[in-house]
Amino acid sequence: MEEDTAHPAPQIPSDEEIVQKAYQKLIDTYLASPHRKKTELIAKAFNFAKKAHEGVRRLSGEPYITHPLAVAQIVCGEIGLGSTSICAALLHDVVEDTEYTVEDIKNIFGPKIAQIVDGLTKISGGIFGDKASAQAESFKKLLLTMSDDIRVILIKMSDRLHNMRTLGSQPPHKQYKIAGETLYIYAPLANRLGLNRIKEELEDLSFEYEQPEAHKDICQRLELLRPHLDEAFKTFILPIRKKLDKMGYTYELKARIKRPYSIWMKMQTKHVTFEEIYDLLAVRIIFDSHDPESVEVENADCFQIYSACTSIYKAHPDRFRDWLSNPKSNGYRALHTTLMSPGGRWIELQIRSRIMDDIAERGFAAHWKYKEGEDDIDATDTNDTELDKWLLTIKEILDDPQPSAMDFLSTIKLNLYSSEILVITPKGEFKTMPMGSTALDFAFLIHSVVGTHCMGAKVNHQLVPITYKLNSGDQVEILTSKEMRVEPSWIDIATTAKARGKISTILRRQRREQQKRGEEMLAEWCQKNDIEQNSYVLDRLCMFHLVELREDLYVGIGAGNIILSQEDIDALRSKTDNSRQKNNKSWTRYIPFYKRKKKVKNQPAAEDMPSPLVVDRKKPLYLNEENIGRVVMCPECHPIPGDGVLGYIDEQNRIIIHKRNCKIADQLKNVDGNHLLAVFWDTHKQLNFSATLHLEGIDRIGIIRSLTDVITSQLNVYVHGLSIAANGGIFQGEIELNVHDTEDLNVIIKNLKKIDGIEEVTRIS
Repeated sequence: MEEDTAHPAPQIPSDEEIVQKAYQKLIDTYLASPHRKKTELIAKAFNFAKKAHEGVRRLSGEPYITHPLAVAQIVCGEIGLGSTSICAALLHDVVEDTEYTVEDIKNIFGPKIAQIVDGLTKISGGIFGDKASAQAESFKKLLLTMSDDIRVILIKMSDRLHNMRTLGSQPPHKQYKIAGETLYIYAPLANRLGLNRIKEELEDLSFEYEQPEAHKDICQRLELLRPHLDEAFKTFILPIRKKLDKMGYTYELKARIKRPYSIWMKMQTKHVTFEEIYDLLAVRIIFDSHDPESVEVENADCFQIYSACTSIYKAHPDRFRDWLSNPKSNGYRALHTTLMSPGGRWIELQIRSRIMDDIAERGFAAHWKYKEGEDDIDATDTNDTELDKWLLTIKEILDDPQPSAMDFLSTIKLNLYSSEILVITPKGEFKTMPMGSTALDFAFLIHSVVGTHCMGAKVNHQLVPITYKLNSGDQVEILTSKEMRVEPSWIDIATTAKARGKISTILRRQRREQQKRGEEMLAEWCQKNDIEQNSYVLDRLCMFHLVELREDLYVGIGAGNIILSQEDIDALRSKTDNSRQKNNKSWTRYIPFYKRKKKVKNQPAAEDMPSPLVVDRKKPLYLNEENIGRVVMCPECHPIPGDGVLGYIDEQNRIIIHKRNCKIADQLKNVDGNHLLAVFWDTHKQLNFSATLHLEGIDRIGIIRSLTDVITSQLNVYVHGLSIAANGGIFQGEIELNVHDTEDLNVIIKNLKKIDGIEEVTRIS
């Protein structure tokens, strides 16, 4: 009989051992970098921060100093910055969370590090505060400091990345808020700065918390497909490898599998299933240029490799992208093409040099890696890059006061994520613009005066209106007239941040002028008709002309849209309500907290309804007869049981239920995240909810009968409405029906897809 042997319990490392291990990893990473070695300065910053945060722990239970260490590790290892940025990362929370001041940091570590820490402190204050719009205001501060020193945003991006990596320790409502603002602000900003690797990780981490079920499902499907994708990659690159070896290149061949968030977004926007996504696999060739110092040689190498690959596989005629001649605004350079693989599947091929690849992954910061003797980014060292031009645009927008932080946020975000086109001026200059830009956007890009008086344009010598959407390669000449003035409709025509910012500023100025003129005209009218101008008179006039605010009344009078007449006098002197409003019942409008002072037009009413929900902020709140009236379903996204949802407490203390990916919810996460609630369905299939399905397919006789048979006879579902329209043998339609939850809806979709002729069934809001 074998003798029992006692196994000692695994030794748990102490806090000091965890901290020292993280610090040593940081030093090792720094020593392996090309920067000048200033380990003494980093050690000094580490010891100072460690002492300042002594005794404080994160929600995860770790010593707080592990967070600054992790941020510094990202700054050094993943972005590639030097000692100045590493020290600032280690110290980034000291001023905000301890009694030390920026002046203390300046005295101990010098003005450069103190300036960066000060910038980081300014944009951190309020991010998780209690004030409405604090997040948007913080983003505004972030952009202001970014325009002074780009290192501020690079360190802030590292801080956000580590917070996302450790988000599991936060309560659910905080997870929604932080993940939401990350997806809405920080991931697009990382994209604009060229931090591709960080952008993708931020997207996937946000997706994991925003849509946990969808994230898990896609990851599981990818894992099952991985062996097939690996085999396809090996087969595809075999002849390419032989060709490149023969040409004498030193290179790497990498398989790039589409990220979960990117897959999900394509499924949502294209209304396709996971199985219908064909571009899961891409191949990247990263080569050492024959002359890394010469851009011309580097570009020539790319085209030689492209030519070699297209001699092996047929290229897609419409999928060639040349980012060498015209790099993206974030500095990205490469050649992209799509080739037909031996298995009959299109595979994208990306061709980059080693330097191009580094810039593609690290973005703006990577440029400094190739400067001899540089220790860190010099914030004043600019070369009129596209990034500098974008920063200049941001400064211009910051100079124009916005009516609200949310408007500012929306204006900035317009250009963070968009693809780009190249447009040519009459003199042959190339201008980079976001895809979807109009002729009006181009006018404001040239100059705000040109935009203000824009009446049309000539695109490729053909006359077009200001609404014309530009394409890459268009040559554009703007036509102006001194009589033209900015119209309110222009705000919907413009798509770029610069154009919309300028238009908004001009419209606000015009509105102020109209309001002032209206006040004067109303005062004269009252005096002429012997009417005392008081609150009663103003309120009665507002009711009579169907406006909610007095300032709207003044603007209407000043603009000539409201004409004061004898009818107004009769209405004021009448004791009854002579309002022009046909139905003078009070109505409930769904107005988000951050817009409570604004007029909201044509906003659908939100119905109060019994709701089978469990609301959880700090402890579960089960909705009962006393508080069930507080729950309102968002009229924009129409959530039903089974949808991932969150709650929002509005100014009337109601709980508005949104899908987590609802557009209104996206804004609320960034503007007023502290009023969010974690919400969970608890229905037991007791209530019915309305849902709408979109159908597409091949038209045939009896298609409507087949639809109704399946829905009403087989599935026993009540149909609210059915509309079908056919054209050229193709039909499209919508069905509004009652279901208990998404499980019911998925069964209906599955059965409808079995009907002969139906090609696509998707749920719509």
